[in-house]
Amino acid sequence: MKALVYLGPGEKALEDRPKPGLAAPTDAIVQIVKTTICGSDLHILKGDVPSCHPGRILGHEGIGIVHKVGPAVTSFKPGDRVLISCISTCGKCAYCRRLMYSHCTTGGWILGNEIDGTQAEWVRIPYADCSLYRIPEGADEESMVMLSDILPTAFECGVINGRVHPGSTVAIVGAGPIGLAALLTSQFYSPAQIIVIDLDSSRLETAKRLGATAVVNNADGKAAEALMRLTGNRGVDTVIEAVGIPATFELCQRIVAPGGTIANVGVHGTKVDLHLESLWNRNITITTRLVDAISTPMLIDVLLAHKLDPKVLITHRFKLDQIGDAYNAFADAANTKAIKVLIEA
Repeated sequence: MKALVYLGPGEKALEDRPKPGLAAPTDAIVQIVKTTICGSDLHILKGDVPSCHPGRILGHEGIGIVHKVGPAVTSFKPGDRVLISCISTCGKCAYCRRLMYSHCTTGGWILGNEIDGTQAEWVRIPYADCSLYRIPEGADEESMVMLSDILPTAFECGVINGRVHPGSTVAIVGAGPIGLAALLTSQFYSPAQIIVIDLDSSRLETAKRLGATAVVNNADGKAAEALMRLTGNRGVDTVIEAVGIPATFELCQRIVAPGGTIANVGVHGTKVDLHLESLWNRNITITTRLVDAISTPMLIDVLLAHKLDPKVLITHRFKLDQIGDAYNAFADAANTKAIKVLIEA
């Protein structure tokens, strides 16, 4: 089969690999129909994820058709069309029983990281009963791909952890795929203001189109001052950090209101400063999280009810044999205007 393989920092290649087989009774083999590229795949290629070793097939998102199941799999059968969760969960360990599926002792974020992933024609899915979701009749398959990771991540790590609520004020720092997904899902709770901050005018235009009440271009480095003017010098109740660099985390600390929450979603590859000298008496909360995908069934229901349209995040489409071009477009989003790229196997 064709598969996109990580060869070491900065190196990848589309290679011929053996088709995977069942390794445990709880496994399923899924034929990939559509997949995508995540920002964490770019972090792997930068060498920021030491758990991912050269030779690994990348990817942790996608939809497909069940080809074969192990004898312990009871919820799926060959021919079922399924959504693949970015998180593999045994459903039994101490962390899974606390609904912290991302910390499953034998699962978590392993696809495309510790085991071969979905940027291929076939993939082995561990713990299939808990890690796959049947695609309902009539569901838009391109939209379903966005429910593998980006929508649950933005919703759980940003919106839920950020305690967005009716009438609250929200700032989203970063208008990339995760930031825009947080924008879409923040609107479930009818906040009074959603202010999106970025350096890219095109992405800020997209944010306005998707429901931002205001946008701020931080090209001049004065986003904090602009946001304070928009909030009557108060700051915001929720700041969602959706970039993962020191400068954006610093900005979050400057714009959070007393009693507010900074919900970190970005993947930080270097240390950041926490300014307790100015925050110690402000009653703020800082949250971190890796997605658990506990919201996936709800998001599927919202999608089917036409209350959510994640397909609007897809800007580019490629075939699997063009995956190198897909990576180039995704990594050079400032010039290509890419948000999410879809890859058809």
